Amino acid sequence: MPKQVIKQGEDRMLKTIEATKKEFSLVRTGKANPAILNVISIDYYGAPMPLNQIASISVPEPQMLMVKPYDKSILKQIEKAIQIANLGFNPINDGEVIRIPVPPLTEQIRKDLVKQVKKMAEENKVAIRNIRRDILDELKKMEKDALISEDVLKKSTEEVQKLTDKYIGQIDQLAKEKEQIIMAF
Repeated sequence: MPKQVIKQGEDRMLKTIEATKKEFSLVRTGKANPAILNVISIDYYGAPMPLNQIASISVPEPQMLMVKPYDKSILKQIEKAIQIANLGFNPINDGEVIRIPVPPLTEQIRKDLVKQVKKMAEENKVAIRNIRRDILDELKKMEKDALISEDVLKKSTEEVQKLTDKYIGQIDQLAKEKEQIIMAF
């Protein structure tokens, strides 16, 4: 029974790691990355649609993104959505595609991005710790209800702490790698 509670908690921790990776992929680095545009959605025939579902996004050169909509009638809407998203880009609409020059990062922008990554990492580490707390609360409740012994509770608590340390270490490693990428260019 405690194994099941721990397994459910570990699954939640794994989801937090995946969410961390996804968040980090949205942080801008020195080169063009189509994932940066994943936050943009366009009102397409009355329904909000993610940009990557109504257009192909490619990287023709390291400092350029190119958005080619499947329906050319929404070029203006896409251009406006990119400007409104406040990503620091100036889209260029040539009637066929939208070209987005990705400006090189200044030293100050790099430092701000590193701060942003550290903040995201800390938020996700807090999420891992909250999952640990939930698991421990569940285990203590089981012990109180006499479903498990005090020894099993102690052993399970140690196992939960090892899991917590493992996943917090993974978040730290992901953050460190992202910081190196940001500062490298």
